[in-house]
Amino acid sequence: MLGEQISETKGKRLVRRVLSVDPPTAEVSFEDSGHILGVATTGMGSYTSVVSPDGTILGSGQGLSMTDEGEGITWTGTGSGRFGPGGSVSYRGMLFFRTTSEKLARLNGACGAFEYDVDASGSTTSKVWEWK
Repeated sequence: MLGEQISETKGKRLVRRVLSVDPPTAEVSFEDSGHILGVATTGMGSYTSVVSPDGTILGSGQGLSMTDEGEGITWTGTGSGRFGPGGSVSYRGMLFFRTTSEKLARLNGACGAFEYDVDASGSTTSKVWEWK
């Protein structure tokens, strides 16, 4: 069951790099900013996407977000995606968090169901809900 929304960020895709053509595999890096559990954060991440013959995408990634007070939150995740108009991409999947921050400690052990979208110009939006 989906619980409360725990984060929302907006950002920009920075780099795309082809790792393989068989199967088609790319690495993507991005930066973003937003809020996690109401706390302002800036972050960065990278993910690897493998394109299947039917056009679906399987991605896995990792990242780091920092609060204004210098506390860190790391995440790893995996998701399934599809290409959209003009080269846009949309993923849905799960994230797993770790932090030493006392105010964000409830993220430890939490599963986050995410929506991650990249538009044709490379702007990113992400929303995460706790999965209970």
